[in-house]
Parts: sequence; C-alpha cells; structure tokens
Amino acid sequence: MKKILIINGPNLNLLGTREPEVYGSQTFEAYFELLKSESPEMDLVYFQSNHEGALIDKIHEVGFDYDGIVLNAGGYSHTSVALADAISSVKTPVVEVHISNIHSREAFRHHSFLTSRCVGIISGLGLKGYALALGYFK
Repeated sequence: MKKILIINGPNLNLLGTREPEVYGSQTFEAYFELLKSESPEMDLVYFQSNHEGALIDKIHEVGFDYDGIVLNAGGYSHTSVALADAISSVKTPVVEVHISNIHSREAFRHHSFLTSRCVGIISGLGLKGYALALGYFK
C-alpha cells in the first residue's frame, strides 16, 4: 500500500469559511474523508500548519519513507526558498497543488519557488486538484 502525505500550508485550515467564492465551501477535513474513501488502496495522511518551519520539518520527516507528497503550500509557494530547498533535499516525489488558478490572480502569485522542485503542478481545479495529484501516485 502506497503511503501518501497531503500537506496544506497557511490559511488552508480555514477552507470552508475563507473566501468561499475562491476556495469553495467545503472544509478540507470533510474532503479528506472523501479522498480516503475514493483511494482505499492508499494510506493517506493529512498535515496542516500555518508555520513554515513545521512544513519543512514534516517534509524532512517523511521525505525518505513515503511514496509521495501532495503539497499546497499556500502563500509560501510564492515566498519560500527554504521550502523549495526542503523538497530538493528529500527523495519522495512532490506534486504541487493550488486550489485557485494562481496565474489568474495577483501578479506575485504567478511565480512559485516550489514548481521547479516538484514532479508536477495542478492549479485552478479546486479541491479536485488533490484527487488528480493522488492519481499521479497510483
């Protein structure tokens, strides 16, 4: 059974209430239960933190043992060289996910420091992007 970690970064703990016109009205915890039911052949683990160091620590913790990481680093995607370096430092492949289309938003969101370190990126397909990312690891 493949072990996959889904990591959400800052402010994504507010999914379901935060800007529903951009991010939808479903909580990630509810969506995670759906993902688990749709992927019974995978051992899915979920982690969320608003703190950059905690995200880096989690990548280091699982980055040599897990089969994959699905990462939505939120705003850190556009600012964190340290998070990009953490992805480069581990062997586990990472798929970058963004719920909104980062290229249709503010200009500063058009660049992600993480993209070049990840095996792929899914952007703008809502929560469905997580399921698509998991499909890569199946």
